[in-house]
Amino acid sequence: MMVEPMNWISEVVRPKIKTLFKRETPENLWVKCPDTGQMVFHKEVEGNHWVIPGSEHHLKMSAQARLKMMFDEGTWIDVPLPEVAADPLKFRDEKRYADRLKDARAKTGMPDAFKIGFGRVGGLPMTLAAQDFAFMAGSLGMAAGEAFVRGAETALDKRTPYILFSASGGARMQEGILSLMQMPRTTVAIRRLRAAKLPYIVVLTNPTTGGVTASYAMLGDVHLAEPGALICFAGPRVIEQTIREKLPDGFQRSEYLFAHGMIDQVVHRHALKETIARLCGLLMKQDAPTPPRPAPVAEPA
Repeated sequence: MMVEPMNWISEVVRPKIKTLFKRETPENLWVKCPDTGQMVFHKEVEGNHWVIPGSEHHLKMSAQARLKMMFDEGTWIDVPLPEVAADPLKFRDEKRYADRLKDARAKTGMPDAFKIGFGRVGGLPMTLAAQDFAFMAGSLGMAAGEAFVRGAETALDKRTPYILFSASGGARMQEGILSLMQMPRTTVAIRRLRAAKLPYIVVLTNPTTGGVTASYAMLGDVHLAEPGALICFAGPRVIEQTIREKLPDGFQRSEYLFAHGMIDQVVHRHALKETIARLCGLLMKQDAPTPPRPAPVAEPA
């Protein structure tokens, strides 16, 4: 049998080592600044507490990273949170609510949107609560409401200030009226703190909206906010579409609210720990413990 010669034009033999020099770049190697479009190395942003160097834009921060940044030496005691019914209304839209919860838990490693810790900040004992926007937009549901109340109870039990870092898109629609019921429950918890003369300080981060703004996020004894944070009930796009007018520049941002007397101070993320420790020391009439002085070294005779 006659064998036809290979056509070197149409039948090219591909090299078997074609992937030898291929370099794969991780998807999260660079972070793009939303303000300037600047590309910044991911590790550099993470090491800067998720603040873009240069533009100083404050990116969203996980609850775990938030507590690690605030507590002395990055250590604290996790406050165990109560369990609640996972899907009380058997809700379903484009996807089952139970599946949404499962995906959010796998993504964040958290049971719900809140993380509570007890430890020391600037040497002073404190109870901190942080919302994680990555968990279903930090929305307020039964689990989040129970977590907030448990944090307040911990502060009452330990006789510490209660510090909240809010980050939320509002009430969780998948839980309907059960979500809205958390608004008065958290308000009662705050009144108990006030009756016990324990400070409740709120740090408003980007974004804090909806039912969270309409309840515990705006009931603090002191309200701090990170630069550029969106703080509102209804967002600017919704308002513009409703009233059919252009809103002022920076409307509903932390600097605008500070200029109009809605919050007490806009604080850079790097200064939050020092500011909160100083405020709590004044409100609790406590001084941070002074580190011991080193023993003098005897001079040789």
